[in-house]
Amino acid sequence: MVRFATIGTNWITEAFIEAARLIDSFELAAVYSRTEETAKRFADKVGAPRTFTDLQKLAESDDIDAVYIASPNAFHAEQAIWLMNHGKHVLCEKPFASNAKEAKAMIEAAERNGVVLMEAMKSTLMPNFASIREHLPKLGRIRRYVANYCQYSSRYDAYKQGTVLNAFNPAFSNGALMDLGVYSLYPMVVLFGKPENLKAHSVKLESGVDGEGSIVLHYGDMDAVVFYSKITNSHLPSEIQGEDGSMIIDAIHTPAKVEIRYRDGRIEDITVPQDKPPMYYEAEEFIRLIESGERESAINSHRHSLWTIEIMDEARRQTGIVFPADQR
Repeated sequence: MVRFATIGTNWITEAFIEAARLIDSFELAAVYSRTEETAKRFADKVGAPRTFTDLQKLAESDDIDAVYIASPNAFHAEQAIWLMNHGKHVLCEKPFASNAKEAKAMIEAAERNGVVLMEAMKSTLMPNFASIREHLPKLGRIRRYVANYCQYSSRYDAYKQGTVLNAFNPAFSNGALMDLGVYSLYPMVVLFGKPENLKAHSVKLESGVDGEGSIVLHYGDMDAVVFYSKITNSHLPSEIQGEDGSMIIDAIHTPAKVEIRYRDGRIEDITVPQDKPPMYYEAEEFIRLIESGERESAINSHRHSLWTIEIMDEARRQTGIVFPADQR
C-alpha cells in the first residue's frame, strides 16, 4: 500500500480521494490542515484515520509515504520541498508553483532526495488525451493549436461586492492564468514543446490578478492561441488544425469527446472509454511511478511542468501581474 496524506480541505482534495480509492494500493492515512477543527471535520468527512496540524510532524511521520498537495498556489513550493526533504513523494496540484524559480527548487529537491514529484494535471493523463497524441499524425502538418477554458467563478460575485476571496488574491498566486490558463498551456507543451516566443494580453482586476486573458504563442511553422477567463463563460471547444484535417476537443481541461474532421468531409470519432473519475488517472500514474521505482512521469514530467510555468511567468511579465511570491 502507498500511504497518503493530503494537504487542503476543499472539494478538489475530496475528489482526489474519491478517485484514488478506486486504486487497490491507495491508502488514505491522514489529512492535514492548519487548525485541528478543520482537520477533524475533513477527516470525518473523507474517512481519514489521522490528522495533522503541524507540517513538521507530517514530514517526520513514518506512517506516510506520499502527500497530495492542494493548498493555495503560494504554498506549493515550500510545502513540497519540506516534505521531499523528509523523503516523501509529492503529487502537487496545478499550477506546480508560483513561478519558475520555485518550480526549479522543487525539481532539485525531488532529484536530491530521490523521490517522485509530479504535477497533478489530470487532463494529460486521461485516456482521451492519449488518443489525441496517438491520432495527431492524421492531421498532417500542424498549423494551429487553439485551446479555451473560460469559466465564470462564483467567487467573482463576492469580488464585485467588495470581498476578495483567495481566487482573486495575488497573495495566494491566483488569478485566471494560474487557475484556468494552465489547463490549456500544459497539454500544448506536452504535444508541441516550448514555444519560441509569445504575446500575452489580460484584463487586470483591481486586486492585482487577471480576470481573463489570451496568449498567442509562436512555434515557427505553427502558432497556438490560448483563451482563459474566470469572469466569463465560454462554450467553444478546443481545436488542433492540420493541413489534412482538424481535431475537435470538447473540453481541453477534461477531454471526453474527440473527433477528427478531414478536409474531404469525413468525420472520425477517436473518443475512447473513460469509465473512471478524471482524477483517477493522475493518481494511477503517480502510484505506478512509486511502485516501479521510477522518479518522473514521461507525460507530466519535470520538464513539461517547468516549461509551462516559464510560459506563465512571461505572460505575467508582459501583462503586469506580480505576486508577492515573485519577490522572495
